[in-house]
Amino acid sequence: MNSKIETRCVHGDTRSSLNDGNRPISFPIYQTASFSHIEPGHNKSGFDYTRESNPTRRRLEEVVSSLEGAAGTVAFTSGMAAASAVFELFSPGDRIVCSEDLYGGVVRLHNLVSRKNGLVFDYVDTTDPRNTANAITHDTKAIYIETPSNPTMRVTDIKKCAQLARENGLLLIVDNTFLSPYFQNPLSLGADIVIHSGSKFLSGHNDTISGFVCVKDEELSSRIHLLSKTTGAALSPFDSWLVMRGIKTLAVRMERQQENAKKLAEWLETHPKVTKVIYPGLKDHPGYETNAAQARGTGSMISFYVIDKETARRVLEKVRLVIFAESLGGTESLITYPLIQTHADVPDDMKQRLGINETLLRISVGLENAEDIIADLAQALED
Repeated sequence: MNSKIETRCVHGDTRSSLNDGNRPISFPIYQTASFSHIEPGHNKSGFDYTRESNPTRRRLEEVVSSLEGAAGTVAFTSGMAAASAVFELFSPGDRIVCSEDLYGGVVRLHNLVSRKNGLVFDYVDTTDPRNTANAITHDTKAIYIETPSNPTMRVTDIKKCAQLARENGLLLIVDNTFLSPYFQNPLSLGADIVIHSGSKFLSGHNDTISGFVCVKDEELSSRIHLLSKTTGAALSPFDSWLVMRGIKTLAVRMERQQENAKKLAEWLETHPKVTKVIYPGLKDHPGYETNAAQARGTGSMISFYVIDKETARRVLEKVRLVIFAESLGGTESLITYPLIQTHADVPDDMKQRLGINETLLRISVGLENAEDIIADLAQALED
């Protein structure tokens, strides 16, 4: 049965490899470290040890694979654990061309861990394919992009990156956290690996941490699974169940949050203390057409600049309904100060080049009434 994505959010793939004779509607939490054996070399359930595999986690992985169109998915303890596993695919001396606008935690991972392990990163503005092509050398092994990017919402053409990757024998890795598989499926556009911070839109309730690596082919999926088993960063059964429960409402949440975001972005554009609004759903966004061609929506992440740093700090101190906090993608609207929160560890020269400064704010629009969100920001922007 080739179900629509809204149905797959609720039911996953009906061709699941798991068969529970009790037929529960809510998949059980297999809260166990180990599974018993009948005799040496034979385990009736097919599961041995939860670090390697667990029925609850496997069911979640099947659901996410169904949504992303992946040959296999591995669930990790966080988005950073997922990204770390992907970079373990490479060897000392390998180069990776990256979007220059990346989540600050990934840049920190590059600088503190991956460089020590001998990897080299070339940061470019991947919204222009010529920049990406010019950065590729004989040592380049992969292209790594976020689209839309965090926090300046740059949109990269996934198909063009995939073409460059194929022509040069590279892997294309796409962080799809901001749009989720509900709005965008990079594997169908030519990507080889998709990364998610499952703590965000997939779980959707600001109550658990998780990450996913979705892979196009079985061989690469097996390599990622072996890395997960070896490093021990596998998602727990209970957290797997929480994310699986969250995914059931992914479609309705994404639609409502996007609807709210469009209203908020249009209102922000009219405010005299807002100097610039960056949202892929606005027609003046430079990546509007590219996003429309490769995604089914524009999501609910908005970045905007205010007139000065005093206004930015006043907004953060005065919001009441919107919560001043890191993270994104949950039911509650959150406002973040990238300069000192999500991108604090990005080098100063890179922050300056990208425009991550004292006047930039990022908001993850939640499920509240749009008029209430606007009213809260309106009062926070007042002197």
